Amino acid sequence: MKRTLIGLLGLGLLTACGGDSGSGGDEVTLVTHDSFAVSDAVLEQFTEETGYTVRVLRGGDAGVMVNQAVLSKDNPQGDVLFGVDNTLLSRALDEGIFAPHEAAGLGAVPEAYQLDAAEHRVTPVDTGDICVNYDRAYFEEAGLAPPETFEDLADPAYRDLLVVENAATSSPGLGFLLATVAEFGRDGWQDYWQRLVDNGVEVVDGWEQAYNERFSGAGDGDRPLVVSYASSPPAGVVYGGEERPDQAPTGVSTGTCFRQIEFAGLLEGAANPEGGRALLDFLLTREFQEDMPLQMFVNPVRDDVELPEEFTRYGEVIEEPLTMDPELIAASREQWIDDWTSLVVR
Repeated sequence: MKRTLIGLLGLGLLTACGGDSGSGGDEVTLVTHDSFAVSDAVLEQFTEETGYTVRVLRGGDAGVMVNQAVLSKDNPQGDVLFGVDNTLLSRALDEGIFAPHEAAGLGAVPEAYQLDAAEHRVTPVDTGDICVNYDRAYFEEAGLAPPETFEDLADPAYRDLLVVENAATSSPGLGFLLATVAEFGRDGWQDYWQRLVDNGVEVVDGWEQAYNERFSGAGDGDRPLVVSYASSPPAGVVYGGEERPDQAPTGVSTGTCFRQIEFAGLLEGAANPEGGRALLDFLLTREFQEDMPLQMFVNPVRDDVELPEEFTRYGEVIEEPLTMDPELIAASREQWIDDWTSLVVR
């Protein structure tokens, strides 16, 4: 899930390494998206406990990362892939890129998150809600109420204000597309997107570009509305200085949210499968799960983890996010993406 200000602020804790595919010996390679982040101390603990060091190989947005993993499945780039979500999961599973592993710690994970419980090809790691975020300062200065619903986004009052990610290359972009299908139905979502196009929606490749470059609430962009996450606002507080304001500088349009679950899996043909299995187990430990909220600004999947005060105080809890049956996503995703691309990107 891509959700931090790491890219903007240059605070990357791990170096993205290239080189030969795979790993071996005392090194385990984690293939992931650009928004992956973890504390140095947590990774050091993994090394102390297992003897393995972690090499992180970032591959763009999650959609691009999964595409690359499929294309390289006969010669995998690493040992573990982290960041495939429920919108893309069926493609990864159908392509056979993962080897089974039942991770230790699954007993603390609700069954609702274990979408591959029968075969354990992937391990649920975190959850989040894809939602439109808004720049509070912009709307206060404009004297305009921020949008709360999908219908609001198509209102001429919000013309040329929204930036979204490409549904063909970005997991939050695809999640937002699926949210509109869930909201307006198979017969109505295209009409809705035509209204967004007519209202000046901007499309960029991925979350990093949308949030860190085009969104006015995070940098020098001129778009005060962006598709991000309900848990993104705490990032603006945590990286905004030591002072803790009454509210985050960004807000969430709570009527636009779609539930996302992120998974990790052992890549079939991994050079270091033993290290890969150890890393998967570690992703469900209390130490890693408690580190995620203020690193990647996502919710841990374990139901016995204490959340940081900044995360709960400034984030939004979405009681009834839109969802979609994984089988329906699997059956219709590619057609919806093609139709969306023809309509919106052209």
